[in-house]
Amino acid sequence: MENTIDWLLKGDVAIQFQTKRDLLDTSEKELKKLQKRISEQGWGKAFLDKRDNETGLWGKGIYTPKWISTHYTLLDLKNIGLDPTNPYYLESSKILLEKLWYNKGKVRKDRYQDVCVSAMILSICSYAQVKSEKIYEIINYLIERQYPDGGWNCNWQKGDTHSSVHTTLSVLEGIRDYKKYGYEYRVEELSQKVRDGHEFLLEHNLFKSHRTGEVMNKRMLMLSYPSRWRYDILRCLDYFQSVNEKYDNRMDDALDILMKKKRKNNRWPLQQKQPGLVHFDMETPGKDSRWNTLRALRVLKKYCFEYYTSWYNV
Repeated sequence: MENTIDWLLKGDVAIQFQTKRDLLDTSEKELKKLQKRISEQGWGKAFLDKRDNETGLWGKGIYTPKWISTHYTLLDLKNIGLDPTNPYYLESSKILLEKLWYNKGKVRKDRYQDVCVSAMILSICSYAQVKSEKIYEIINYLIERQYPDGGWNCNWQKGDTHSSVHTTLSVLEGIRDYKKYGYEYRVEELSQKVRDGHEFLLEHNLFKSHRTGEVMNKRMLMLSYPSRWRYDILRCLDYFQSVNEKYDNRMDDALDILMKKKRKNNRWPLQQKQPGLVHFDMETPGKDSRWNTLRALRVLKKYCFEYYTSWYNV
């Protein structure tokens, strides 16, 4: 049987880059060379080739059509690991911020910007290290919108009183990238906000109703990629490992489910595809998924080290 790591390293250069960065002891020099290649070949180049260089847009739109608009293409490019200093990425991120965030988030007289969208804008533009007061406006908005239970909900204007795992995870990812790329405005306050957000997800065992203890939505147990704004247990576990969150036994049920999804060939499948337009499919539903295998391995490396190492050399 082919070694799982070798199989990953035969994938797209974006997979090679993240495998060597997250699973192998690879030098920074080699990693920089690999990351640069993401814009020159494979999926990264294919995404960039879809860009209209006159307008700086993808899909002729800022947020729609899903999933080929500028917003979601920039999110895909960030998540596959495109060099954040790429000039096209930076230019389009600035356009996104200008067009999608204005009037301090108030998009109409009676409506504010969606919290999930705001968080994704923050994540994209922080990754590009955009310098703008609008970044700080988004931070203010997210801090003000946190619920007493520790999470966030896009439906706050409709009077929902309980947070959403979808929204909460998107916000936490945005704050992670904001802090990672050196922004300092209100960063001390954000640390407590993040701890409260983590506790909200952990109190739900990552996928269970706080009322009944039952699975909130079975789709949350299905492995997908790209996730876009949708929540699932692998995306959540991968977030926790990315911020070096310590192990908590309330992760166990999600980790057990993840381990049970491993196939006999030591790979994880792509179980579902989010409906909508795409520039192209990186992987095929039902088949072995390098993205999900890579993400599962870095989760297990963090939280189940003995399990991870026991079949690392298979």
